[in-house]
Amino acid sequence: MTTPEDSRQLQACLPGLRRYARALVGGLQADDLVQDTVERAWRKLDQWQRGGEMRPWLFSIMHNLHLDQLRRPGLALQELDDDSVLPAPERAPGQAIAIGEMDAALARLPLGQREVILLVALEQMPYEQVAATLDIPIGTVMSRLSRGRDKLRTLLDGRPAGSQGSGPPTLKVVK
Repeated sequence: MTTPEDSRQLQACLPGLRRYARALVGGLQADDLVQDTVERAWRKLDQWQRGGEMRPWLFSIMHNLHLDQLRRPGLALQELDDDSVLPAPERAPGQAIAIGEMDAALARLPLGQREVILLVALEQMPYEQVAATLDIPIGTVMSRLSRGRDKLRTLLDGRPAGSQGSGPPTLKVVK
């Protein structure tokens, strides 16, 4: 049986779910993922352990739905951007480029690393909640976060994605 408190908690989690979904899949797919998450959560509200925090439970549902969508072949859709009519928010000249570069670099990360980075950095979830959300050990969270951050640094520094080492590239003197 649902209570007004259940509804309030679920509504309070919506902005975070939207942020995470947009960073994970982008655009209209993100809206669909949020809607599917809320629908499933509402139907299975009796499975949520009251007294606990609803946020990790909702993010777990979203994570599982996203994995299901990746496994299932879908229709090729072209996204229509309703926001393109609106004026762009004012930014410093290089900020849009930096955001685009970060978005592209995040998209190149393996899914596991991208999910952990987004939950820790974007949603500011503690490692314990990330582990519970993704149903992985906390050590795996820390490992994926570390490897993901290293790979992001590499990608944003302009080195090829497969290059190793944290130092500058080795140069060869040709005479």
